[in-house]
Amino acid sequence: MQFHRVTLPNGLEVLAEHNSQAYSTAIGYFVKTGARDEPPEMSGVSHFLEHMMFKGSQRRSADELNRELDEIGSHSNAYTSEEQTVYHAVLLPEYVDRAVELLSDMLRPALRNEDFDTEKKVILEEIAKYEDEPPFGVFEKAMAAHFPNHSLGRPILGTRQSVSALSVDQMRHYFENQYSPTNMALVATGNVDFEQLVKLAAKHAGHWEPFIPQRDPTRRQRVASRPSRQIIHQPVATQQYVLLVSDAPAAESPDRFAARLLATIVGDDSGSRLFWELVDTGRAESAEAGVHEFQGTGLMLTYLCCRPEDTPQNLRSIADIWQDVVRHGIKDDELERAKSKICSQIVLSSERAANRLFAVGSSWLTRGEYRSVRELVEQYRAVTADQIHRLLEQYPVHPCTVCAVGPLEELDTSRFGV
Repeated sequence: MQFHRVTLPNGLEVLAEHNSQAYSTAIGYFVKTGARDEPPEMSGVSHFLEHMMFKGSQRRSADELNRELDEIGSHSNAYTSEEQTVYHAVLLPEYVDRAVELLSDMLRPALRNEDFDTEKKVILEEIAKYEDEPPFGVFEKAMAAHFPNHSLGRPILGTRQSVSALSVDQMRHYFENQYSPTNMALVATGNVDFEQLVKLAAKHAGHWEPFIPQRDPTRRQRVASRPSRQIIHQPVATQQYVLLVSDAPAAESPDRFAARLLATIVGDDSGSRLFWELVDTGRAESAEAGVHEFQGTGLMLTYLCCRPEDTPQNLRSIADIWQDVVRHGIKDDELERAKSKICSQIVLSSERAANRLFAVGSSWLTRGEYRSVRELVEQYRAVTADQIHRLLEQYPVHPCTVCAVGPLEELDTSRFGV
């Protein structure tokens, strides 16, 4: 694989990872804006704007845009996270020219009043549906508790109140303050002709006027967290959902590799300590651990889903497992299995251009770096048990935020320090 990068005169970065053996091309605009860049009164505007991009530009209606994307056989979509918004498509290499033209046109939306009013109803339905479905927004509730008074604690979708109050003029203002070419990258992976890609980017996006975007000023800082306890009674639920949240390395930290290995050992969805103790024995439907990384801040998440009557005992088991790891560390064979599992996932997923698109684009926007598949594998292989031990000393798993949603009205969470 070969990595290429060029910056256009207006600040738009064009990146590509060329794989001569690939049969497809994945391409996308990565915009460095998301929920953490929103003012409180505009919570949810990034996700709402993502929807509006598919409603057409000054040159195309929504029907024309989507029909033309279908005509080139592309698998196109978009997503919004706390820190970025991504518009992407996977297609055959011969259609790259049309894909760049269509995606570039999308990113200069019309934002028509009538489309805004119609799509607002869709967003409100999405929020209501999400709140009504298990696990009843436990992640968002836990984030709000762990990061009070910070944008990372607000839901990506926004709330019914914030979306209902949002105006199309506010959205236009947000777009005009975030979607600068200096705040985005055009990324392609798979079978890519980089010289052609640069010419296409210059033709379709080189005229975009640059400006200084408005970003969350805490992006490079560790956000202050507050371990707390929140028990939310949800009588219609048939299962209990519990999420434990503690601090972990940020997306820029070299310790993030050790953190992911630790999470795999403790709570991977197969073969981990939590799996053998709780899932394999039938005591829980799900018991997992994982990391969630942001710029400046990271989280270790432990998730439990089980019958309400089994929850107290299962939480005691989770506390015991984490306590054993802290006191006695991990075993060499556990570490080697975790390395093999993660490295295999990296290599196998890299065979799809779309997977590499998200890996390359997100890494560049978050850290300003490119790592090949080989380099990623070597980074995980180099992690030692001592590094994981030091990680646990630097980022204690307890006290942590405990958020529970389900039929139980009370839980003993003292083992988790809250």
